[in-house]
Amino acid sequence: MKKDLIATVLIEKPIDEVWNHWTNPLSIKIWNIPFEDWHCPKVINNLKDGGSFFFRMEHINGHDGFDYTGIYDKIIRYESIASTCNDGRRNLVEFQSSANNTIIKETFEPDNTTPLAVQQDFTDSVLKRFKRFVEQQ
Repeated sequence: MKKDLIATVLIEKPIDEVWNHWTNPLSIKIWNIPFEDWHCPKVINNLKDGGSFFFRMEHINGHDGFDYTGIYDKIIRYESIASTCNDGRRNLVEFQSSANNTIIKETFEPDNTTPLAVQQDFTDSVLKRFKRFVEQQ
């Protein structure tokens, strides 16, 4: 069994703005990409306990890509989002307010096929892109 991976980022915006961009499908389409030559052309986000999510992430040329899908297990507004991917892996995103800033900590179970370093880099990259996006708003 692999150890959970953790990614953390400090965003210089209040928690309500951070939460709204993290959960809004229009925002997700913009920030939810790991590399400049990727995009997120489709997002369905039914943010509620038992609700489903679907994020299509792919290389702009369309040759590489994947669907990130699953069910929300427990949502606590401005605090945490717990989910289970369709492949059974669990994910927890925690939001912590600090003055006028927000800390996001994402803990996730890695898959068994992709090297751990690649998965960590991928998630770190997405969080950094999210930070840039929100701070420019």
